[in-house]
Amino acid sequence: MADSPQAATQAYINSLGPEALELARAYTLGNHWLILWGLIVSALVTWVIVKSGVLDKVHAMLSDRWTNARVFLVAIAFTIVSTLLTLPYALYTDWWRETEYGRTSQPLGDFLSQGAIGLVLSSVIGGLFFIGLYFLLRRAGRAWWAWAGGLVAVTISAALLLSPVVIEPLFNDYQPVPEGEVRDAILVMAKEADIPEDRIFIYDGSRQSNNFTANVSGIGGSARIAISDVALTEASLDEVRAVTGHEIGHYVLGHVWRSIGVLSVLAVAVFFLTARTYPFFARLFGSSAAIDDVRGLPVFLFVVGLFFTLAQPITNTLTRVGEREADQYSLETVNLPDALSGALIKTAEYRYPQAGPVEEAIFYTHPTVENRVRAAMEWKAANPPANGGE
Repeated sequence: MADSPQAATQAYINSLGPEALELARAYTLGNHWLILWGLIVSALVTWVIVKSGVLDKVHAMLSDRWTNARVFLVAIAFTIVSTLLTLPYALYTDWWRETEYGRTSQPLGDFLSQGAIGLVLSSVIGGLFFIGLYFLLRRAGRAWWAWAGGLVAVTISAALLLSPVVIEPLFNDYQPVPEGEVRDAILVMAKEADIPEDRIFIYDGSRQSNNFTANVSGIGGSARIAISDVALTEASLDEVRAVTGHEIGHYVLGHVWRSIGVLSVLAVAVFFLTARTYPFFARLFGSSAAIDDVRGLPVFLFVVGLFFTLAQPITNTLTRVGEREADQYSLETVNLPDALSGALIKTAEYRYPQAGPVEEAIFYTHPTVENRVRAAMEWKAANPPANGGE
């Protein structure tokens, strides 16, 4: 590698080749545009559901005495109808487009079957959440939005607690890392970070995605580190160690708790804005339902989704800070800057590595690969290994 951090960073970027960079740019820009198209599709679906009166018919199936059951039933009906209406768009964005860019090899049948599982889960979980939300809308008065932030915090925490043991196994197979040098290296790292060895798994992430990835999920007793089989098959031992160090950083630094706190506060702000603007959007979509009437759920969710979309720079900043901290943790504890850079370059295939600061701030959930590699090379320059190499 070249001596200066800037030259070393550019060498890593150049290793991708112009064709791969051009493809990554097209894919990433397309993802930006999908945010706008997603809002347009959401608005269209909201209008169709409101005008069809389908939720009014479901609502009329139960009397006022069965308020919670009616909320649950209407929420499930909305989830199913909206999912079916957006299915062509979802097929394009989540399967066909991913296939065309080489980001997935998942057969269409498997994609649809997993989508069906997701639909059942979102219907039940969403129905339970909306029972709580509409209870607050009816009982908490004008301050419902403040209480709703607490409901979001409880819901996110419960979902994170249950996800690794109940939800994620429905979509992927999680197994202990197989015996060998990779497992030995990972267990040493886990022991040094006081992480039980039964908290680190490999999963068949290649079932859904060809992306080089790993993640931390769960909280408390269910928290775990999961490494996609794509990462293990495409990476060197040192790259696996560097990536695992990054994920251990997320685990040790408790990023999930910070995320819950920030998202809950953000939810309060979004609900506050929703309370103020719902009447306008209800008139716009032709709905006569008040905000505390579950028949207004399509409009309510559109408004919430709109404000959360506008708040993406905030949530993206939160995740970028966490990613930088996890990179730094890996550098400080594993000290494999070239291996970390090599692993990061693999993610540049689906996340254009050279976006400008404004694009990064608005759209990127991770710092650009160029910035992350530069940080690793700066670390390397400031902390040269004693033997002259990694």
